[in-house]
Amino acid sequence: MIRAECLWKSFNGKEVLRGASLDVAKGEIIAVIGGSGSGKTVFLKHIIGLLRPDRGEVFINGKPIFSMSGRELEKTRRFFGFVFQSGALLNSLTVEENVGLPLFERGKMNRREIKKTVKEKLELVNLRDIELEMPANLSGGMKKRVAIARAIIENPEIILYDEPTAELDPVISRSIEQLILSLKTKLGVTSVVVIHDMHIALRLADRIAMLEGGKFVETAAPSQILRSTHPFVRSFIDRGRAE
Repeated sequence: MIRAECLWKSFNGKEVLRGASLDVAKGEIIAVIGGSGSGKTVFLKHIIGLLRPDRGEVFINGKPIFSMSGRELEKTRRFFGFVFQSGALLNSLTVEENVGLPLFERGKMNRREIKKTVKEKLELVNLRDIELEMPANLSGGMKKRVAIARAIIENPEIILYDEPTAELDPVISRSIEQLILSLKTKLGVTSVVVIHDMHIALRLADRIAMLEGGKFVETAAPSQILRSTHPFVRSFIDRGRAE
């Protein structure tokens, strides 16, 4: 479903991606893991076309996105939901308005239909009767769930998560993990999850892709990752066991 092919990207002369390649199969959860500043979020933004590579290409369902016209790229982006690390909720809007914003912008549903759809998506992320709340009144975990509800509002085939458990305590983090797994089951979505925590990656992912030095040094199932002899991969595993 997704193929990133030899992506190179520099910022102000500093190379962040150096030939990063990755395939993602339909319906799988793949965790992208690496050190701070390794380019995980930069890679994620290339998949959806928010950043353009210096070299390389991304294919979605076999179609190269950086060869598309603006209109074609916009149409392709409707396959995606994106969950930003911060949640990126608009503080001046209610939960209902935040979640329904993509539908309001499309203008293809009336208000009653949007309200019904928002309610359904909130229930999918285990939130009820909070449509009129403001983001400032929500806990960190609730904000993450609202952000995920907004990401699935248009029934995407692919969801991209940027550090979905960042700044959450272990109990809430585990609930977000379970939510990501349940959405795979209920909606059949393909998920790419940028994460820094090896424990979470091992529990959550069908495969783990290790990013180091601007490229993927190993991509494998969790059981194979645990047996890896690659020095970078071993350092992540050993660090996680020590924590």
